[in-house]
Amino acid sequence: MPFADNQGARIYWDEQGRGAPVLLIMGLGWTSAMWHRTRPILAGHYRTIALDNRGAGRSDVPPGPYSIALMASDAAAVLDAAGIERAYIFGVSMGGMIAQEFALQYPQRVHSLILGCTASGGPHAVQPDSEVLETLFRRGSSPDEFAESMNPFIYHSSTPRERIEEDMALLRQWYSTDTGFTAQLQGIMGWEAHGRLPQIGARTLVVHGDSDRLIPPANGDLIAKRIPRAKFVLIPYAGHIFSTDQPAAAHREVLQFLSSFEPSSSTHRG
Repeated sequence: MPFADNQGARIYWDEQGRGAPVLLIMGLGWTSAMWHRTRPILAGHYRTIALDNRGAGRSDVPPGPYSIALMASDAAAVLDAAGIERAYIFGVSMGGMIAQEFALQYPQRVHSLILGCTASGGPHAVQPDSEVLETLFRRGSSPDEFAESMNPFIYHSSTPRERIEEDMALLRQWYSTDTGFTAQLQGIMGWEAHGRLPQIGARTLVVHGDSDRLIPPANGDLIAKRIPRAKFVLIPYAGHIFSTDQPAAAHREVLQFLSSFEPSSSTHRG
C-alpha cells in the first residue's frame, strides 16, 4: 500500500482512474473510502488521488492536535509521492477547509478548487444549532451510537434509509479513534481563512446542500463571495452529505465544472 511520510506520520493514499489528476480530501473522522459514490464517477474521466487524513483510516494517529495547515501539508506530500505537481483539489467538510488552506499555501499546485459543505472558520463562520454542536462533541463510543445521534443533522429526511446504511457500513469498518477524531476537531476549532480567501486565485466551485444542519449553507455563500470568480451551487433536498442525499445533482455540478478545463501538461512531474 502506498504511503507518504510527512512530519511524523505515514499518510495513506491510493489512486483510481486515468487522466488529469484530482485530489480528494475527506472530512472529520472519515476515511477516503467515504468517496465511494463520487470517486467511481470521477475515475471514469480523471486520475483520482485520495488520502486518509492523519488520524483516520489507514494513516497514522500521532498525538494531536492536527492543525489544518499540517493536514494541508500532508496532502502536498501525497501529491509529491504520486509524482503530481498540480491537480484539481476537491475537499468536503473538514476536507474543504484543508483544500482552502492548500490553495493558500500551495497556489502553484492548484489547477482548480471544489469546496463542498464547508466553512471558512473563525468568527465569521455561521454556526449550527447548539444541539448539533453538543451532539458532535458528545461523540459516542461506537459508530452506531454516533451515527444514530448525528445522522438527522447530516442527511436530508427524504434520503432512503438503505442509501444511508451503505455509508454506515463503511463508517463501521473505518471508525476513527477518539484520539484521531479529537485531534482533527481541535484543528478545525483553531483555524480560519475568512480574511485570506480573496488571495485564492484558482477558479473555484462551492457546493452546499440547502438543508445542511452541521455546516449551514450560508457558509458556502460566504466563501463564494470572498473568493474571486467563485461559483456557488446550492443543491435542493440535500443535507451535509449531499453526495448521498442527491448524488446525481452533485456529480453533475462537479463534472460540469471540471470539464470546463482543458487538461494541462503541467499537471504531471517529469
